[in-house]
Amino acid sequence: TLPKQKAQRHEAVKWVLVFAIGVCTGLVGLFVDFFVRLFTQLKFRVVQSSVEECTEKGCLALSLLELLGFNLTFVFLASLLVLIQPVAAGSGIPEIKCYLNGVKVPGVVRLRTVVCKAMGVLFSVAGGLFVGKEGPMIHSGAVVGAGLPQFQSISLRKIQFNFPYFRSDRDKRDFVSAGAAAGVAAAFGAPIGGTLFSLEEGSSFWNQGLTWKVLFCSMAATFTLNFFRSGIQFGSWGSFQLPGLLNFGEFKARFSACSESDKKCHLWTAVDLGFFILMGIVGGLLGATFNCLNKRLAKYRMRNVHPKPKLVRVLESLLVSLTTTVVVFVASMVLGECRQMSSTSHSGNDTLSLQGMSEDVNSSIKTFFCPNETYNDMATLFFNPQESAILQLFHQDGTFSPVTLSLFFLLYFLLSCWTYGISVPSGLFVPSLLCGAAFGRLVANLLKSYIGLDHIYSGTFALIGAAAFLGGVVRMTISLTVILIESTNEITYGLPIMITLMVAKWTGDFFNKGIYDIHVNLRGVPLLEWETEVEMDKLRASDIMEPNLTYVYPHTRIQSLVSILRTTVHHAFPVVTENRGNEREFMKGNQLISNNIKFKKSSILTRAGEQRKRSQSMKSYPSSELRNMCDEHIATEEPPEKEDLLQQMLERRYTPYPNLYPDQSPSEEWTMEERFRPLTFHGLILRSQLVTLLVRGVCYSESQSSASQPRLSYAEMSEDYPRYPDIHDLDLTLLNPRMIVDVTPYMNPSPFAVSPNTHVSQVFNLFRTMGLRHLPVVNAVGEIVGIITRHNLTHEFLQARLRQHYQTI
Repeated sequence: TLPKQKAQRHEAVKWVLVFAIGVCTGLVGLFVDFFVRLFTQLKFRVVQSSVEECTEKGCLALSLLELLGFNLTFVFLASLLVLIQPVAAGSGIPEIKCYLNGVKVPGVVRLRTVVCKAMGVLFSVAGGLFVGKEGPMIHSGAVVGAGLPQFQSISLRKIQFNFPYFRSDRDKRDFVSAGAAAGVAAAFGAPIGGTLFSLEEGSSFWNQGLTWKVLFCSMAATFTLNFFRSGIQFGSWGSFQLPGLLNFGEFKARFSACSESDKKCHLWTAVDLGFFILMGIVGGLLGATFNCLNKRLAKYRMRNVHPKPKLVRVLESLLVSLTTTVVVFVASMVLGECRQMSSTSHSGNDTLSLQGMSEDVNSSIKTFFCPNETYNDMATLFFNPQESAILQLFHQDGTFSPVTLSLFFLLYFLLSCWTYGISVPSGLFVPSLLCGAAFGRLVANLLKSYIGLDHIYSGTFALIGAAAFLGGVVRMTISLTVILIESTNEITYGLPIMITLMVAKWTGDFFNKGIYDIHVNLRGVPLLEWETEVEMDKLRASDIMEPNLTYVYPHTRIQSLVSILRTTVHHAFPVVTENRGNEREFMKGNQLISNNIKFKKSSILTRAGEQRKRSQSMKSYPSSELRNMCDEHIATEEPPEKEDLLQQMLERRYTPYPNLYPDQSPSEEWTMEERFRPLTFHGLILRSQLVTLLVRGVCYSESQSSASQPRLSYAEMSEDYPRYPDIHDLDLTLLNPRMIVDVTPYMNPSPFAVSPNTHVSQVFNLFRTMGLRHLPVVNAVGEIVGIITRHNLTHEFLQARLRQHYQTI
């Protein structure tokens, strides 16, 4: 059968696209990694040789100027790229979180964004700022996921394939979540962690088939990156040696130094768990402090930097770069201590990778101003790429002095907090890991030297410190645990990492939210949480719905449609017919009754007043324009007094759309009774559909029947996806305003709907799990009494309504 074949083809195309998204995300990661490595090596080679020369000649100021020259140039380029596409600033995780939650952030998944993001992060990391390239990888993957299946781009208008699949928001969101997961997988070499990240942080709407595709996409990204990096760096194509951009190295390396008979070689013991829990608490406190400082900085930037000319943002980035460079240089030269190098002799049966790792750690040691066989511990941390510094803290057997570690942690904490939020593409994972690793190493040093616990392994404490601090800042649990286990390649660390992250999250949550949620809130995005609070169940759907509706009739005149579209910003409109038969029982005493739902007249008035205030700014209904000048009004027959409601409903069922040409659209001058007239609900129609119908001239004249109206196929209706024309840009002079549009073939006749008495928690779960944008509230006799949108379910709105509820009790 054709439909079955079509469905199979659709599914096959989906799998191919998911694979392509994974491969492309891996290639973006490869591009960023290759150039970051190239620029960083070039910079450090030039500056290091200059430092070594100038140590003897006493011209260190020149070396500092050289370093400043490199860093300021790179950061300037990164800032310029953000000026071209402002959405490319920051890590992009808050934006992707919003997108997957169902909020459209303008320009967040454009091709131009991914180009500026990838190029920009490459320059900001090479420019020595305390930022990572991992967060932006997630954003880049998400953009690849959104763009590839569309086979078209605004930036490259020439590229247009006739590709009829995946023309809906839901499909696009599925691909974006696959892309975001692929970004995590490429960044950390953690495909399962990526899948869980997409599930935990991002997607609101999830199903089993999607999990499988997302995992496949993540695997494709990890192995693409691994294949090319192994080939380029080691020349061994086809051997997969470098899983992700950030690699924590082998923690088993320490066992090579232990003989088989020595049973004291453990990565961690049960006693250490107590220390890990304490580190989790401290990590949570430090993370909460970091978030609090960063939030204040972000508010300050919003007030004082963003309103000013764009050049001010570039200057701020350059100021941060200048400060960071001077601090790094001075700290390395002045504050470092000379420490003894550890012996690097290895037993003969050592594996190649371990030796490679050990050489890698020892090759990045810096010996500035230190005699032979010693190294400068501060310079070793500051004068290396951040990944090398993390490896040093995890695997370097030689010691770092507690003073050095404390100073390094303090400087890094403050500078990375200042840096996150300036207008360059910047990730937060690596700076947090490095900060935390320094904190963990410091704890290990203190325990060894002051408490005399010799059995502990510094690398483990550095890793747990990194997890505690990162968990305290971003507050992720499941995905972060798995990402860290996959990065260390050591399942033994599962329990300590999980416990530390949970403790850090609980401690931090006591004070404030995670850094990404804070930035989402600062932007005022109506993000829906996983669930509502328990006390919200005191509210019902009728308490939070919007009672003032803008609606269309099944057969509506073009002039009416145009004026409704031009004077409102709603994305969907209920399709209704007026139910005048019930108006007699409409006013009884002080109760305004719409069949089975009762409202106190006063509360209706306050709600209508609130709505009127909101619409005053844009005068929702200019009545002169909206009122139809239609002469012949087809009146509905008045049913006799005594006829019961059921009989009316049965009669109405056979005349589904009474009064096709209403004499008036809702107008400002309507009385309360007219405004809340009973409306029989027939379906929902989207703004984009109405605009498409107008653009293509789908209508019929009064003298004809509605069967003569031209029909559009689904493919024609969705041809302009995702950018439908704007009603204000259309030239509708060719359309006769008296023509009528029959919207019934295009509306959704059975959208999800709730009863006015539904508990808010049920409304919320339905809205979130089904990925809705509009939820009509329909009473027992099929009349629409209100509509619920995302705005009505935000935490702030629900809190306000709850306060109102308590006041009326």
